[in-house]
Amino acid sequence: MARNSTIVIEGKRYLWRDILKLRRDQKLAEAKAKQPTLFPLMEDSRPNAERTAAGRYLEPTLFSGLQQPSS
Repeated sequence: MARNSTIVIEGKRYLWRDILKLRRDQKLAEAKAKQPTLFPLMEDSRPNAERTAAGRYLEPTLFSGLQQPSS
């Protein structure tokens, strides 16, 4: 059986090579697309231990500023 070189979509005939070219163009356009951020990205200035929930749990700092030095 010979391969068909056309496909019928909604009653219209399209060439396979045209369909494949359109798909390649879609892939290229998708690869070049850029997603802008919703807000400007800021640098995280916290210490390493405070950047994750696990670090904050292991090294709590809530009351570290309240400790008075013993005299």
